[in-house]
Amino acid sequence: MEPAAPWVETVATVSDWDAADPSLLITMFGQLVLIRTFEEYVLELANSGLVHGPAHSSIGQEGGAVGSVLALSSADTVNGSHRGHHQFLAKALHHVQPAGIDLTREVEPRVREVITRSLAEICGLDRGFSHGRGGSMHLKWREAGAIGTNAIVGGGVPAAAGYAWAHRQSGSDAVSVTYFGDGAINIGSTLETFNLAAAWRLPICFFVENNRYAVATHVSEVTAEPRLSARGPGFGIASWKVDGMDPLAVYLTMNEALEHMRAGNGPTLIEADVYRYFHQNGAFPGSAFGYRTKQEESEWRERDPVDRVARHLVDAAILTQDQVDGATERARALLAEVGDELVEPLPGGGPGKRRIKPAEWPDPDFVDVGVRGDLGEFADARFADRDTFTGRLDEQRFVGVIANVLARRMETDESVVVLGEDIHRLNGGTNGATRGLSQAFPGRILGTPISENAFAGLGGGIAQHGQYRPVVEFMYADFMWVAADQVFNQIAKARHMFGGTDPVPLVLRSKVAMGTGYGSQHSMDPAGIFASAPGWRIVAPSTPFDYVGLMNSALRCNDPVVVLEHVDLYTSRGPAPADDLDYCLPVGTAAVRRTGSELTIISYLAMTGYALQAVEEHGSVDAEVIDLRWLDRASIDWDTIGASITKTNAVLIAEQGPVGTSYGGWLADEIQRRYFDWLDHPVERVTAGEASPSISKVLEDAAIAGSAEVAAKLAEFEGA
Repeated sequence: MEPAAPWVETVATVSDWDAADPSLLITMFGQLVLIRTFEEYVLELANSGLVHGPAHSSIGQEGGAVGSVLALSSADTVNGSHRGHHQFLAKALHHVQPAGIDLTREVEPRVREVITRSLAEICGLDRGFSHGRGGSMHLKWREAGAIGTNAIVGGGVPAAAGYAWAHRQSGSDAVSVTYFGDGAINIGSTLETFNLAAAWRLPICFFVENNRYAVATHVSEVTAEPRLSARGPGFGIASWKVDGMDPLAVYLTMNEALEHMRAGNGPTLIEADVYRYFHQNGAFPGSAFGYRTKQEESEWRERDPVDRVARHLVDAAILTQDQVDGATERARALLAEVGDELVEPLPGGGPGKRRIKPAEWPDPDFVDVGVRGDLGEFADARFADRDTFTGRLDEQRFVGVIANVLARRMETDESVVVLGEDIHRLNGGTNGATRGLSQAFPGRILGTPISENAFAGLGGGIAQHGQYRPVVEFMYADFMWVAADQVFNQIAKARHMFGGTDPVPLVLRSKVAMGTGYGSQHSMDPAGIFASAPGWRIVAPSTPFDYVGLMNSALRCNDPVVVLEHVDLYTSRGPAPADDLDYCLPVGTAAVRRTGSELTIISYLAMTGYALQAVEEHGSVDAEVIDLRWLDRASIDWDTIGASITKTNAVLIAEQGPVGTSYGGWLADEIQRRYFDWLDHPVERVTAGEASPSISKVLEDAAIAGSAEVAAKLAEFEGA
């Protein structure tokens, strides 16, 4: 058996070093020295208690980052791991000085700015790239193509694939490089992305920094094949293995990989053997913790990438030893000067005691700014609701409206792309919600592998790239927990974590399938959990008319929006626009489905209809029924809710799902805090029991709430 993809080990020979452009080697040396000096200064600050949180040093690993980044352009994008200072700095420095950095001369102002802002970010200061929110593990500078390092092992890999897809779709020859370590190569999201990227032939380089240790666990303990680049050919990915302590060898290898990717031949994998000189976090060597020997550490230090480049520069008479030494001193002086801008002696603290200058800290009022955007993108939107819509309406099936409005948006907005499992097959996916779209919009309806982590994260990367608006479909809401890291740790937090300004325009569609007999793992209502996760907006349409306006708003919004659908509604019919599919329903507007004076019933999705049915059939309680439509904390229509409560003085929150993941729990608490003086008794709730729905029809009916449960609660109000 022979692999279809090549697997090559590359070595830089003496002749390669002799043939290398002197300006390349001078730049390589300049970057290595600046990054090494920067990292040493970070550890110095950390030892003084001036870095809040971890300081994951990359000292010893600089050769892989510098050698690979110098082969890239500013248009190429990179992201990295929690140990990503060197990757970020290499990309940022190369962006501001594409012609090269020569530390034998005065440091350019833009280089100084990169060093200052990077150090400020790691210290959590306002001058940082993300105003101190990201710190050491979340470094992003969009302008430079540095799209964000990541604290979740393997968490950034799918997003990098999203950027790769967007590069190719836009007609650019730019590539995406994602850096991760020997620990992340065993993570599901990484392996899922290998497969997806290879299947779609995406221009992405998986750059593995194999430093041998995931914290204190050696790579040989956790995999039977410690040559990690061997994974590549199994996925059909062209792969290279290279000595990461040799920056020139890495540079030559990356150029080969770039030629492969820019020619449209798909992804590449580079394994660079590197070594972190210190422990996982802080300034102590691994030997101090007993999992490495001092001899092993000494042997790797003899291969130091900074020393290797410096020796060649002197031996080849490109630089003198005095110039090499002077460059190092210039870097140290630069870090000392930058440090003095941010740090000052601690008043009354004694010799050597320092503190962050108070003026450098972010304003505490900035704490929640940018969790979501300000909705400025709706300034020119055309809004309509049932009472203001002037177009023609006719009776339409709910599921048909989904396909209609998606088609309209894809027709008018070329940035919209839809991806998910089987959406390009079965005449519109498993429910027909994408009917006709794959034929009408080839290349923009993407049928994915069964790999929710990969394609959800890829959608997040596409959204953050800035040119496209992805619609990601999860066949069932339960599948969101397969991709929980991407949904809650990555997509939801991206805007706020990286400073609060960059949009994340992603729509996540999924269905609630209670009552279909699909059991515990295909039936959940995720609204309650999403409402507790900052960053997401939540839409819950209950009528065909609302679906059009709410989907249009979701696709206009620059925040991630989860659009929840209910299978009970798919076959329902109702008034929907015959030809006007361009209106939006305003963010944060509920609908009063029935007016009343004795009780306010608050609900959403299919439960709204069940509540209306119960009220009409019960008849003895004059209830007002409010359909929330928008469920996230930032978009609740308190004006409509408040007006109703001050009239009825009583509230019932009705939902179908289990009490444990209930949406109404937090809403009831908030209502009682806001309207305590208007309430005649505590907020009442209708939910299902504790268990998830079962396959048995009898047990499923017992496990979910509907009109009968609402009617039972109405009877209690009648007797009160």
